[in-house]
Amino acid sequence: MPLRDYNAAVDFVDRNVAEGRGGKIAFIDPQRSLSFGELGDAVARVGPMLARLGVEQENRIALVLKDTVDFPILFWGAIRAGIVPVLLNTRLNADQYRYLLEDSRSKAVFASSEFLPAIEEAAADLPHLRTIVAVGDAPPPTLQLAELLDAEHEGGAPAATCADDIAYWQYSSGTTGMPKGVMHVHSSPRVMAENAGRRIGYREDDVVFSAAKLFFAYGLGNAMFCTMGIGATSVLYPERPTAGSVFDTLQAHHPTMLFAVPTLYAAMLADPRSRTEALPDRLRLCVSAGEPLPAQVGLNWRNRFGRDIVNGVGSTEMGHLFLTNLPHAVEYGTSGVPVDGYRLRLVDESGDDVADGEIGELLVNGRSAAAGYWNQRDKTRTTFVGEWTRTGDKYHRRVDGVYTYCGRTDDIFKVSGIWVSPFEIEQALMSHPKVLEAAVIPAEDVDGLVKPKAFVVLSCCAEVDPGTLFEELKDHVKSAIGPWKYPRWIQIMDDLPKTSSGKLQRYLLREMTPGGVDATENTRAGRVVYGRAAAGSGR
Repeated sequence: MPLRDYNAAVDFVDRNVAEGRGGKIAFIDPQRSLSFGELGDAVARVGPMLARLGVEQENRIALVLKDTVDFPILFWGAIRAGIVPVLLNTRLNADQYRYLLEDSRSKAVFASSEFLPAIEEAAADLPHLRTIVAVGDAPPPTLQLAELLDAEHEGGAPAATCADDIAYWQYSSGTTGMPKGVMHVHSSPRVMAENAGRRIGYREDDVVFSAAKLFFAYGLGNAMFCTMGIGATSVLYPERPTAGSVFDTLQAHHPTMLFAVPTLYAAMLADPRSRTEALPDRLRLCVSAGEPLPAQVGLNWRNRFGRDIVNGVGSTEMGHLFLTNLPHAVEYGTSGVPVDGYRLRLVDESGDDVADGEIGELLVNGRSAAAGYWNQRDKTRTTFVGEWTRTGDKYHRRVDGVYTYCGRTDDIFKVSGIWVSPFEIEQALMSHPKVLEAAVIPAEDVDGLVKPKAFVVLSCCAEVDPGTLFEELKDHVKSAIGPWKYPRWIQIMDDLPKTSSGKLQRYLLREMTPGGVDATENTRAGRVVYGRAAAGSGR
């Protein structure tokens, strides 16, 4: 890669054609497939199309797209023209879209047809937005991507960009507040493809299915950067993935690699089809990231399907995975070791390194780190400290260099003067056969003492006796991880509140928990409280 002059689209698109992959399938969706050559032709026509719409180099365009072959066309086409695609979550409402469109000052929006009503409502009177383009069918006078591209008979030359130019944006998931625009440079995708791609073991003959969506950093790395970096093929699924649709896609396309979030792996195990369904023989690797993988989910997957799940850790700020289990040496309950090309530190509240075995905040150093947050100077300075990026996650590291997740920095709490990891309690609860999902937060009793409170989703719909269930789970946690760590209260939920990308929203659980929970009252009810997820949980 040149030290300065570099265009990521030329590398990821044009290079594959130049190396003889023009006739090879790059992307498959339920309606069409696209070869690397066809992708290159369409990508080259996006720049002239955007120019006719009045979009200039270094302007931004928003993409609100389902996972279809149009996504890589627009993503790489904008980057090739020196224009910045801003990837937006497809599960937002009009008010949320308005905030993101206003914040990003996007000049155009390309939206899958079903999202047009929300986008049109959100776009009303925005001063910077000039054009809305439908991706798919739409009634006149709405512009349609297919017609605009068909009108361009020649491709444009790639823009003269450098490795440090901003290439694309993603927005943080907003688990604790409004999302932040995360700006990545042209050189970052190549770093991710080489580092994470080598760790996971991508091959040119791989067929990859990522249930995690392309607007999500994990999905973008899985199904775009790492696949195209080596010339592999990606299977795209436009709709929201379910256990059934993943089983269907596996049977239809027989991929060699599957990427999903832990919630989806758990849902597949809970689906009746899991008792009779076999995974394709070609499926050699299953990978999980986006949220911590509970050990019991991995063990259950291995016992049922004879495959391990490789647990990985990444972030929007780092672009993709920087810490994973080794694919052929999976150890459930751990996050593994650093990906080649990344350095990790654990620090205390003063910023000093902690010893092995102690809990500290994880800092990451790697060349895929974002350039910063858009128009958030204070938060940029707090997160991006010199060459290091603060993750906000707590870990401990063994003497052999293996890292174990302990929770978010503001989720860790003390019980009887001893630090407690909510994730450790959650894993212990989920190892009980009656628990499908669990979340733990600190709660104060009537004396003002902090104790664990658990929210659980049961693995079956059968009636349970509250007192008996509480005693079962209490004794189970005590024996698994320690007598002081058991939850003093357990609330049974229909579902847990999560972001649209599957991350647990603990702050909503905290809002559901008043201060000074009366342990005496709960004792009479077995300390089990029945409830439902808060409104706006995202599920």
